[in-house]
Amino acid sequence: MARNISDSLKGKKRARESDAEPEPEPESGDIDQILSLEENLTFSDTLVALRIMREQFPQIDKPIQPFILRSQLYSSVEDRTQVDRDLETLRREKVLRIFKLNTGQDDHAIIFFDDYLCQVDRVVKRLEGEKERDILEVFKWFRSHVIDFKLEPSIEHQELCALLSLGGKVKDEHISLLMNSGLLTRQLIDPNIYWFAIPNIGSVLKGLSQGRKEVLSLLNRRRYKEMMLAPLEKKRLRFSSLDMRFHLRDLIGSGHLKTVQIPTGIVVRVSKD
Repeated sequence: MARNISDSLKGKKRARESDAEPEPEPESGDIDQILSLEENLTFSDTLVALRIMREQFPQIDKPIQPFILRSQLYSSVEDRTQVDRDLETLRREKVLRIFKLNTGQDDHAIIFFDDYLCQVDRVVKRLEGEKERDILEVFKWFRSHVIDFKLEPSIEHQELCALLSLGGKVKDEHISLLMNSGLLTRQLIDPNIYWFAIPNIGSVLKGLSQGRKEVLSLLNRRRYKEMMLAPLEKKRLRFSSLDMRFHLRDLIGSGHLKTVQIPTGIVVRVSKD
């Protein structure tokens, strides 16, 4: 159950501290078994749900690490309050990071901490050879003094500069580089505050918005605005690189769709306004 999450976290921390062998990845056969959304729609544990959704993240032609939407967890774990508590614990324990997205007021992406660090490393590797070495030092400062210390989704300009200065003398071009590389975005309401961001996610988020509309349009065109989950899950989307399963979990968790169990399976239905 989700209440056992602290034990999972302690085990994870001990493994890191002792440089123990990493947990084995699921065998390909195991992954095949968790592909059916109808058979794996709900979970009793937040961390289990996160790990399985990470494995199920669609194969897309973008240099981005797997992410999970908070809404997807809401569709998969019955107790939303427990989900929020678990996410807060996992965030504080540096198992994952949570990012505010610009696709909706309540949209948040969740990435395992190690995956996020890999994403940062990709940014640095891409810029090597394009930028002078001294300017690239800001990424080392950002990783060592900002990411590890500031675990919230946003940070004020003054605090950002103070943390970066623990690594060296901060210049405006350092901040600009962090923003241009996609690691930070300015908050529209208060330009003095930055949101931490996921590099290279822009085109994926465009597909997220378009895919949501496409799925809802598909169901709204049907006579009863519903469809059996099994055949619906197999449909391909034209306007999103994310797959149908990804979108269904999101739309169910956000309340746009609902599921009904009938003798022949699960029906997915558009929620009434």
